[in-house]
Amino acid sequence: MLVLEYKIKGKQQQYQAIDEAIRSTQFIRNKAIRYWMDASSEQKINRIALNNYSTALRKDFKFVEELNSMACQAATERAWSAIDRFYSNCKSKKPGKKGFPRFQKDNRSVEYKTSGWSLHPTKRRITFTDKKGIGEVRLLGKWDIHSYPQKVIKRVRLVRKSDGYYCQFAVDIEVKPEQRTSNGELGLDVGLEFFYSDSNGHHEENPRFLRKAEKAIKHAQRQIYKKEKGKNQRRKARAGYAKKHLRVNRQRNEHAKRLARNLCKLNSLVAYEDLNVKGMVKNQRLAKSINDVAWSTFRRWLEYFAAKFGTTVVAVNPKMTSQKCSDCGTVVKKSLSTRTHKCNCGSYLHRDVNAAINILNLAKARDGQSRSNATGLVLYSGW
Repeated sequence: MLVLEYKIKGKQQQYQAIDEAIRSTQFIRNKAIRYWMDASSEQKINRIALNNYSTALRKDFKFVEELNSMACQAATERAWSAIDRFYSNCKSKKPGKKGFPRFQKDNRSVEYKTSGWSLHPTKRRITFTDKKGIGEVRLLGKWDIHSYPQKVIKRVRLVRKSDGYYCQFAVDIEVKPEQRTSNGELGLDVGLEFFYSDSNGHHEENPRFLRKAEKAIKHAQRQIYKKEKGKNQRRKARAGYAKKHLRVNRQRNEHAKRLARNLCKLNSLVAYEDLNVKGMVKNQRLAKSINDVAWSTFRRWLEYFAAKFGTTVVAVNPKMTSQKCSDCGTVVKKSLSTRTHKCNCGSYLHRDVNAAINILNLAKARDGQSRSNATGLVLYSGW
């Protein structure tokens, strides 16, 4: 599934109509969650039951009826997604919290399926035909949507962000493979000192986007508290603060995407650490730095481009990869502050390079087991 994103241009009343559609989506989702919670043990609540419940809500609430019927179904599908994930976690006996469905308070999007919208023949405008009053808006961005017939557009999503409103098209196509330029093999050890160190001895610098923008972000945050609550100036200050965070998020995504593409284009095998990032950010002293380096985003892009270039990517358990000598296999104990690996066999390497070589060796020794070529990642265009 490919996702193309375009900024939309409209009038203020159209933006207000989009906000109303977003609020209606949140209302439907939360009502569906409550319906599931209140159901008796004899009632079987599944996706179909929630879709039928959205029809009942359309009869009871006029503002729900004004929203397209398939958009109402998409809202209940969001509720079912949360419920089904909770059931799956319980069934698999996932340790810790199971993710019990919660009521949403900050929904920022409304999703239409195959009805409730129509593209202009030029594909530079889109019209929403339900009773919310959104009407026709302009699409700003690259015109990649021209190369796809309208029948392959399965979803249209309106998203509110800090710098405006966006329209996303979910296009049902297969990822087109591309030719690799080389067939190397590489192991990656991610870290905080460097973004990653590879088995060839290269160190990719950690860009630290949040750290660099932190001074400006804190200044923007202070401006919020200097404005009076409920006033327009405070809303503007909050919008400026949110834009700075959005910029950092986009920088991280583009950086991870560029590196992942280059790695998959040049190598037939890429091995990386299978890290539990969610557990690692519980360390309060390192949480900000771990979030700033965006390892999970980098991994998702690696798996996407692996499918595009026919590269094999392997997630390796990182246990002892820093302690074991990559030449002779001897365990050389070292603290986290020790940045070099020195073994009696004569091996003298940077700690992370030694780990990257061990990661690559483990991936090759597994003989293809637990290798992944994921194709489910969406690709964003038209920022």
